[in-house]
Amino acid sequence: MNVFPRTLIMLVLLGTALAGCSGQNLSDLDTFMAEKRLRPGGIIAPIPTFKAYEAFGYSATSFRSPFDRPIEVREIAQLQAIVAIKPDDNRAKEFLEQYTFDSLRMVGTLERDATNWTLIKDPDGGVHRVKMGDYLGRHHGKIVDMTDTYLAVIEIVSDGTAEGWVERPRTIKLSGL
Repeated sequence: MNVFPRTLIMLVLLGTALAGCSGQNLSDLDTFMAEKRLRPGGIIAPIPTFKAYEAFGYSATSFRSPFDRPIEVREIAQLQAIVAIKPDDNRAKEFLEQYTFDSLRMVGTLERDATNWTLIKDPDGGVHRVKMGDYLGRHHGKIVDMTDTYLAVIEIVSDGTAEGWVERPRTIKLSGL
């Protein structure tokens, strides 16, 4: 294919476009700009002042989230049946008891040798398997129920008196739900 006719057509079109730019009469633009320069300058309004942001202290962080699963009736009956609640200080601490309950995340479940396990991720990135009866969290949290989507724990926390203890149910939901 011969490239010469295309090149010739492109050069003619380019020359026509450049010819349109020559010999411009810019007197109307000069007149317009002269009129605008003669007008007095306007007053620029000052920048508005804004009030400083005041941080809000949320005081309900220690309460149960309204989005958490409510306590089931059978769990309440179990809690009321226990008269003398006290943590077992002679029990050897398990590895996940060094972390706060809220820092632990459920990442899956596993069944091995007819035993159901729940996979828990600690804040350091380690993944650990736990089963019914294991402990986790800093408040003597014992695992009492496990499903594919959540892990139920009963913690033993002080009621504020010298020898008083109460049980507190907590749950960890599967991450991503």
